[in-house]
Amino acid sequence: MKKLRIGVMGCGRIYQVYREAFEKLAGEMELVLAVDKELPRAEAAAKGHENCLASDTVDLKEIRWLLRQQKVDLVHILLPHFLHGRYAKAAMESGVNVLTEKPITISLSEADELIGVQKQTGTQLGVIFQNRYIAGVRKVRELIGSGAMGRVKGACSNLNWYRPESYYQCDWKGSWEKEGGGVVIDQAIHSIDLVRYMTGLEAERLMGHTSRRVLTNIQVEDEADAAIWLENGAAYSFYACNYFTTNSPIRVSVSCEKATATLTHEQMEIAWADGRREVILPEAEGSGTGESYWGACHLAQIRECYRALAQGQVMPWEPEDAKKTLAIVQGIYESARIQGEVRL
Repeated sequence: MKKLRIGVMGCGRIYQVYREAFEKLAGEMELVLAVDKELPRAEAAAKGHENCLASDTVDLKEIRWLLRQQKVDLVHILLPHFLHGRYAKAAMESGVNVLTEKPITISLSEADELIGVQKQTGTQLGVIFQNRYIAGVRKVRELIGSGAMGRVKGACSNLNWYRPESYYQCDWKGSWEKEGGGVVIDQAIHSIDLVRYMTGLEAERLMGHTSRRVLTNIQVEDEADAAIWLENGAAYSFYACNYFTTNSPIRVSVSCEKATATLTHEQMEIAWADGRREVILPEAEGSGTGESYWGACHLAQIRECYRALAQGQVMPWEPEDAKKTLAIVQGIYESARIQGEVRL
């Protein structure tokens, strides 16, 4: 099978997860382009990949030229949030498929524009939500979808993480213009996505609140909570903060008529109404050096996307799906702004 020609835009902290994935998928892909505004980082990413070109260009015209010159099949976008849209658009207009880190963009209007470009060009656009590949998450989605757990009665998620002030001492974190928000869009977006994914239910309306309590050196929120009503009438209780003393294991729970499923980090426990208890341990091969809160499932999603492309199939989940998760994030921000209910 012909190897996919892969490019990467952005070679910062998260790139180490991709480096390990590339090593494990070496039989299916070859890295041919690494771009970062700091050339030494691009060169470090390209090291060990014989046909890989390293560049520090930020010019979109040059990016388009490099993508065509290197005959890139798919490019990973690992850039700051506010750059996802413009670089994904440039790639797709060059005939290159895109797999970007979350969020798809920082605004719903830009997401719509990006989806329009994807349809117009006939390329594919995917968004990384690696926690969907946790074994227990997939099992619960299957059980709820089949009706085995009965009707969804409610859900809750709780994220208590730690981000020091130094985390925001860069040129994009902590600003509405470039990060698009704080703990909700950057960290707890995964919690929101997991509830959507496991239940198979969309949100209809919400009441949200955000505040800046401890990390007062930033523009954006360091704490948020919301009541989110799902389409079947069930309420989802959402909470997140990033001023705890450590990165406490994330907890996401879905309560159904016949069982309650609780995810703690990457371990799922299902407590059935008849007294049975089922524990599903993580199966991901995972990253050995990345931050623990990134999870261990990037490899699984990247591999599935590569194999879909190689076989001429559509990568998992349309970009409209990622936009629905973003809509809840933006709904929380809008509700906090108007101090009232928002319909989605």
